[in-house]
Amino acid sequence: MQIQFSFIIPVYNRPDEIQELLQSFESLQTNTPYEIVIVEDGSSIPSEEVLKPFKEKLKISYFFKENSGPGDSRNFGMQRAQGNYFIILDSDCILPENYLSEVEKSLTANYVDCFGGPDAAHESFNDLQKAINFSMTSFITTGGIRGNKKSVDKFQPRSFNMGISKAAFEASNGFGRIHPGEDPDLSIRLWDLGFKTTLIPEAFVYHKRRISWSKFYKQVNKFGLVRPILNKWHPSTKKMTYWFPTLFCIGFIISVFLFLFNIKWPIMAYILYFVIAFAMAIFFTKKIKISILVLMAIAIQFFGYGYGFLKSTFVINVLAKDAKVYFPELFFKSK
Repeated sequence: MQIQFSFIIPVYNRPDEIQELLQSFESLQTNTPYEIVIVEDGSSIPSEEVLKPFKEKLKISYFFKENSGPGDSRNFGMQRAQGNYFIILDSDCILPENYLSEVEKSLTANYVDCFGGPDAAHESFNDLQKAINFSMTSFITTGGIRGNKKSVDKFQPRSFNMGISKAAFEASNGFGRIHPGEDPDLSIRLWDLGFKTTLIPEAFVYHKRRISWSKFYKQVNKFGLVRPILNKWHPSTKKMTYWFPTLFCIGFIISVFLFLFNIKWPIMAYILYFVIAFAMAIFFTKKIKISILVLMAIAIQFFGYGYGFLKSTFVINVLAKDAKVYFPELFFKSK
């Protein structure tokens, strides 16, 4: 089968990001033809004018639709794309020049109907973005689930950097209405349908993450809220490791309480963890300031996710509430 690539990019009020992303497309080192499908998700600040200078060199299709969320916008784009293999990107990503050649090399050697790639921090990113990137991708915090080479053959791609064949999209009906969580939900449904997923470690993107501390907390808190919902939808995918951030936070509170009674070893274990995290951050980022911010990012990530996971678990499994009713902010309404 001759692979014909279509890049699907939903955007919401981010013309500056689209401009930066398209600039990186211009630097791609590839002879493989591809198209770019940009789906404006009901933006009040559209990107159409930004696209015009790029249309001479890049094959771009632009669609404007009512706001219905990123998952539905990706489905909208894939339904209108001309290719038979879709690569989905977030608008806040930048492509390295060898991105598409690495994807093509991997799919030629070992074809799969769905792949994901890691994310990394570009040298132009600010210190906060670099700190959050470390916290979100490091083995010491997430176990490397966003790009761990040990997960190559059973990987849940994330939709900031994800490929899916037209056949797999049509069989699965694409993304659901939950957000976040629409990407692992799709991966699990693809497995149930018999499709394989994989990680292509070399196909990474620079993921900018337009973020502040408050936005970061809201993001990871939603990740925590979503996971028990996915566990209920797909019971076979439950893992004890999903409890780790919650138990980490509960353990920290207990260690502080024990310290008041002169029992010091639990709090010392937490101090050791953060010392190791700081040392790893220094090694990878080479910056003390970023490494200090990493410690704050880890604390926010663990508490935000851990609290969200515990709250959602209680609401869904103990109170037996309907997630769509109790957490309406996690679901886009069907049109």
